[in-house]
Order: sequence, then C-alpha cells, then structure tokens
Amino acid sequence: MKRFYPLYLLVLSTTLISCKTQTAEAPKKVDKTVALGQYSFSTAALLEDVKTLSSDAFEGRRTGTKGAELTRDYIINRFTKLGVKPLVSNYIQAFTFETSKKYEAANVLGVIEGTLKNDKYIVLSAHYDHEGIKGGKIYNGADDDASGISALFAFAESFAENPPKHNVILAAFDAEELGLKGAYHFVEDNAVQKRNVVLNLNMDMISRSEDKQLFAVGSRYYPILKPTLENFEAIGGVALVIDHEGITKAEDWTFSSDHAAFHKAEIPFVYFGVADHEDYHEPTDDFENINQQFYKDAVQTIITVFNQFDNLDL
Repeated sequence: MKRFYPLYLLVLSTTLISCKTQTAEAPKKVDKTVALGQYSFSTAALLEDVKTLSSDAFEGRRTGTKGAELTRDYIINRFTKLGVKPLVSNYIQAFTFETSKKYEAANVLGVIEGTLKNDKYIVLSAHYDHEGIKGGKIYNGADDDASGISALFAFAESFAENPPKHNVILAAFDAEELGLKGAYHFVEDNAVQKRNVVLNLNMDMISRSEDKQLFAVGSRYYPILKPTLENFEAIGGVALVIDHEGITKAEDWTFSSDHAAFHKAEIPFVYFGVADHEDYHEPTDDFENINQQFYKDAVQTIITVFNQFDNLDL
C-alpha cells in the first residue's frame, strides 16, 4: 500500500488533506454476529495462497523482476484452476512506464460472467507487487498485499457456488508501490469501457489488526453504498468501520491505494484495509505475523459486503 498524496490530488480537493494521525472512531455496535466457521471459501487454501505468495521464492514481487513474473504465473494458474476466464489475452494486460528507469509491467485480469447477463461490471482489485529485495533483505509483503491477492482467489471459489449477478473482473494490479501505475493503466486503457464499470472494491492490507478493525473507505462519496456498510452484521471478530474518508481526525485514505484511479474516473469505490502496523513496508511483513483468524473473517466480511452490493441497482 502507498499512503501518500500526490500534489495534484491535494490541489484538486483541499477537503481531503490528511491530519496524519491513525486515530479512528470506535467501531459501530451491531445487533448480531455471524458465527465463526461459516465461510464461502476454503480457509486452508486462502492461508496457503498468502503463505506461498509471501515466501522468499517470490523475492518480494517487485515490478519488473523475476519475482513479479513468478507471481503472475501463480495468479494465472490459480485463476485457471478456479474457472476464472481471461478478460484479455492470456490474462495479461502489459504496459510500460518510467520513473527513475523504464519498467515493463503487467496486470493480470480475469472475468466471471454475471447471471443478469448485462454489460455492467464490478471490479475486485488487489495489487501483487511489493518492495522486492533491498539491502540484501527480502520484503515479502504478506499483508501488503499478498493478503488482497489471495482474497481474489477466495472470491472466485465463492462465486463457483454463488454466482454474482453483475459481471465481475478480478484485477491483480502491478506497480501499486510505484505510484498506482497498474490501476491507472487499467482505468485509462480498459478492455471494458469505463462507463460499464459501476463499482470497485479494492483490498490492500486486510490480514492483521490489533483492534480487529477493518476499515471501509468510500461511501462518503457514493451514498448509495453507505447503508450496506452502516448496517453490516459483524462476522467473527471483525468490526467493519467506516472511516479514513477525510471527515474525522483519522488519516485520509481516499487516494492511498489503487482505488484512487477509479475515484478519479468518478467510478464508485470502497477500499478495505487495516491501520499501519509495525511491519508495514518492513522485511518482517511475513506470513507468520498475520492474524489468521482475523484474516479469514475479514475476507468473508468483504465477500458478504460484495453480495449485498451485488443486489443493488448500481
């Protein structure tokens, strides 16, 4: 995850300036709690995916490296086994960009046809790149963002039993850590016309929280989404909290990850993520440090929120 705010975005909207704090409102109380163990996906597969993607074999998944290529192959293999069709040829949407050097990058894009048979698409996204190897240490990025990529597979597994009404694009974006490049490329050069993308749900860091809080960002800007989030029934130990939208004293995450590209294009979004922790952007962001129970419940929370959004006339 990139928690920075490009100057041009700050100029566009002074109301979105961060207070640079991590203070958050107390989680909303709910009347019911969904019991543990009621998952629409294999929790064993979820944990195995995040463990594998954050292992040393993938070398920190930095854009333009062998580790990134291995990650793309892994995602394509999982999509294929889960019955996710390619949105573009061989799932790969290649692109190049330059910062201090030229990068060869690629998004991995799958699609699942909805039962309504219309032309509306919901994009479920996460980024597969991370920091790579620095100073001889591998930055494995278990929470950031192997957790989000593995959740895409859980979604695909859930859809096999409960097909979505809307068409769904499963988007594994590249180069988030280098300025959200993959997401912007997807939105600006999309295989599906932008007018047909009605919602983006972005997942970036969803596997650990000392306070067991999963934040939902975006409904401030798109009120049709707010009732679902406000009235959500807690799953397991996860408190779904609406915050980090530039209203409270909490840091504003409106442009903190790939959802920014959709928001800038006026496509409704909800970003799901946790507060920064001691291993954020450190070589210690390893599988052993995620909270497995929180992670499983967080993924089921996001899937359940999706199902409710899927029933709306978006």
